[in-house]
Amino acid sequence: MKRVLLSMAAIAILMTSCENTSSEVKDEGVTLGEDQEFALSDDQCGTMGVLDELLAKDPSIATNMAAIEMHTANAIKSGLAQRIAADGVLEIPVIFHVIYRTQSENIPLSQLEDQIDALNEDFNLNNPGRNTIPAEFSAVESNVGIRFVLEDVIRVQSNKRQWRPDDSMKFTSSGGSDVVNPQQNLNIWVVNNMPYRGGNILGYAQFPGGSWSTDGVVLDHRFTGTTQYSTGRTATHEVGHWLNLRHIWGDGGCGASDFVADTPDSDGPSRGCPTYPQVNCGTNDMTMNFMDYSDDPCLNMFTEGQKNRMMSVFASGGFREAMAQ
Repeated sequence: MKRVLLSMAAIAILMTSCENTSSEVKDEGVTLGEDQEFALSDDQCGTMGVLDELLAKDPSIATNMAAIEMHTANAIKSGLAQRIAADGVLEIPVIFHVIYRTQSENIPLSQLEDQIDALNEDFNLNNPGRNTIPAEFSAVESNVGIRFVLEDVIRVQSNKRQWRPDDSMKFTSSGGSDVVNPQQNLNIWVVNNMPYRGGNILGYAQFPGGSWSTDGVVLDHRFTGTTQYSTGRTATHEVGHWLNLRHIWGDGGCGASDFVADTPDSDGPSRGCPTYPQVNCGTNDMTMNFMDYSDDPCLNMFTEGQKNRMMSVFASGGFREAMAQ
């Protein structure tokens, strides 16, 4: 079981410390159109790397995140997280910012609607692959109870062929699109290409505790909604980060924690579509968890512990409390 006690030392490690794709793009050098060569970064999800860079620039974020961790632990211990969940389905409006250079990158409304459908499947126990979850994990499978609603689509034409994951796409002044009421909306920026650390990432998210001006999720347009490369689970993974979930392996070796009690230890991310059981750290890996790196069709569940952690951000005093009011 993952360790969940938050000592100050654990928080310090946490503060100083991503996503799935189909097997069609696992190999380096796959051409995805527009004469762009797509070499997948080992990180896949850029969330943790971006967090490290933000912490280096602004150490106050570490203080904010440490306070959120303490609130999360207290909300779960006191039952506040469970009470939020018991009140019924939470509704979160979604603002898409589609930033494109070519018309093929200006993805249609239907693709964005597919993405909303995928999020609602995954957060409401309707994932099409959930009947494949092994019995030992189905006991902790969770209906998170969040409904995502498409609120608006903002389209911005840009001459940029790629965007570094430095939040520049989140500002009109740098050719992107400004955040819209982040205390009430989930903002998702869809861009054409994100090279990072020797490859391309599929998306990244900002954890609770950062600046409201950059709050939200960023996705590559080819991995938004249903495409030949995606079933929409990149967004599920990144929204999990946005709701304070860590990678299921804790971004470390055996013993590293994602601060969730009902996810087993592992020594690293899964790749492809692993056959159950995969044994690491003396336990079977939960390779089908949305916070792992398995291929889209093989990601099928959140756990009750992850639900409690996500719901804590909406509880009284939580970073996203305004969304639950």
